[in-house]
Amino acid sequence: MAKLSTELHRYFFSEDRLDRVKLADVLEIAGERSFGFLFVLLAFPSALPVPAPGYSIPFGILMLWLAVQLVVGRERPYFFQSWLDRDVPLKAVQGVLAKGLPWLQRIEVLSRPRFSYICTSLTGRVVLGLAIALMSISMMVPIPGTNTLPAMGIFVVGFGLLEDDGLISLSGLVLCAMGGTLSTLILIFGYEAVKAGIEALKNAVF
Repeated sequence: MAKLSTELHRYFFSEDRLDRVKLADVLEIAGERSFGFLFVLLAFPSALPVPAPGYSIPFGILMLWLAVQLVVGRERPYFFQSWLDRDVPLKAVQGVLAKGLPWLQRIEVLSRPRFSYICTSLTGRVVLGLAIALMSISMMVPIPGTNTLPAMGIFVVGFGLLEDDGLISLSGLVLCAMGGTLSTLILIFGYEAVKAGIEALKNAVF
């Protein structure tokens, strides 16, 4: 089976495409690897060192939907028809892939099927799905710092699912744990800062 980077380059750069790309079109590439493929692709923009703005919330919602399905044991993802018909500009997808494919190719050099039960067993998929669900929620928080590291965790976990590489998925879980910790600290700091600001305002007024 061809590497993901090869398939993405062929589909989005080498072959003639319409000006807009539908989710249904993208699923054609995925085949039996739909879950891992979609996690990788949807986390891509926010996981890049220079993330593309505007993707975290809608893609976070999609990944949360996929993660729940992974947890309940679905073999293939289900989407409403209205979601399958949603499209994005082809040039936007190409712009993200142009930045991300070199990073993807570096990971592909390291990947191979190992500890596959982590990616294929029900228990393993439940754990991975729960981690992705939490990181997807973090990505939907509109606060700087709560997007990139969780997206990187989803990207790496998804890549492990794609290649049945349990070791890579475990590495992704470590990133998810780091991302969850960072997001929690940011939220706590933000709450305390707002609380202190309100107290200071009260003292100044009264």
